[in-house]
Amino acid sequence: MKRLMTLWAGILLSCLVLSAQQYDVLDKVKADVRKSYGMEGPHRLDEFGTLSKAPAGYKPFYISHYGRHGSRYAWNSKTYTLIRDVFKKAGKKGLLTPYGQEFAAKYMDFYQEPYINTGDLVPLGYDQHLAIGTFVYEQFPQVFKGRKKVDALSSTGQRCIVSMGAFVTGLMSGNPKLMVRMQSDHMGMGIIAPPSAPRAIRKTFKGQKDTPEMETPESFFQRTCNPQEVLDKLFTDSSFIADMEKDEEETFLDQLFELLCGYHNYVKEPLFDDLLTDDQRLKFWEAASYYSFYSDITARYGVIPLLQDMIDKSEASFDDTNRAAHLRFGHDYILEGLVTLLNVNNLGTIPAKPEEAKYWFQNYNIPMAATILFVFYKNKSGDILFKVVLNENEATLPELTPVTGNYYRWSDFRAWTDQIIKDHPQIEN
Repeated sequence: MKRLMTLWAGILLSCLVLSAQQYDVLDKVKADVRKSYGMEGPHRLDEFGTLSKAPAGYKPFYISHYGRHGSRYAWNSKTYTLIRDVFKKAGKKGLLTPYGQEFAAKYMDFYQEPYINTGDLVPLGYDQHLAIGTFVYEQFPQVFKGRKKVDALSSTGQRCIVSMGAFVTGLMSGNPKLMVRMQSDHMGMGIIAPPSAPRAIRKTFKGQKDTPEMETPESFFQRTCNPQEVLDKLFTDSSFIADMEKDEEETFLDQLFELLCGYHNYVKEPLFDDLLTDDQRLKFWEAASYYSFYSDITARYGVIPLLQDMIDKSEASFDDTNRAAHLRFGHDYILEGLVTLLNVNNLGTIPAKPEEAKYWFQNYNIPMAATILFVFYKNKSGDILFKVVLNENEATLPELTPVTGNYYRWSDFRAWTDQIIKDHPQIEN
């Protein structure tokens, strides 16, 4: 643990030098309510960036990719059933406030279709990956010129498989001659979602299960959000909820906020947005973002197999003139682990105080259909540079010194990541 904290203290120092803290992050969330949806929010197709031109003499030739599935219904059926059961019990006991009665009536009319479709991709999710695949082709047409090979690997989840198909459709709209191979199987989960791979191939790495030396998310939520204030708006007496939560991993308020954020992926009307005040929504967002940050302090090391796969397949493609890309379609916690492991845009920085976490890590950077690209460039002498594109905008790697702009030398990246992997070896189960 001391080694872990020392490592991230160094990262914090380097980031402070870069003055990368976003002290205005709460103002940003206030100004754009969609940011408060965090990881449950849809990817913003109106925020595609303008990418820089390659350094003189360098041409793009290969892309390594990881994308989260597109917009979906809630991944956990408890999001719908726990809320339903709480409102039903409150109604039978006569414990609903007038506002609670209105909220419950709207919810009962709403929840059945999303519940039946729990975890499935929604139409917007398809559209997101179709647009991203099209964007990637349009930005790097020379990478996909001719009958180039593209391998795509997906998690076994329906939402990931359909997202893969949508992305590939967008890519091939630019070049139907691409030789695309799509695959989804349980062995592939060892790459796409290593911590969720079948037990026989699951790996654990040093530091992955260490307990973070910071305030727990539950304590942070209770201390900062005044949750009773929200419960009192719905119920005349909310004490009965505690008994319903005893055998559940989820809490009513956790699932309620997940609903408030997630239903915007598949419903245009603001059905439930009046439950929280602007100030309450801001605090609930900060607590949800802190939860993700806290989870990834150590869980990031679980994505080392994904990082190794990206390194190995990239280097195998450097001399393969027929290879254009490797695509991977998975889940939020894996992409989040990767960007925090590599400290992309300083998202992996660990601050001294829980209240400062929001200045470094913001969960709205991993929305539905979040995507990271490693775009590789080569000059005539064979020198290889790369840049990182996160959610269609160029990103930084603060641990490396760029050659120019946001372009980094691959050999520098390898030396750095080799040390990360060396410091966090696999633990024999």
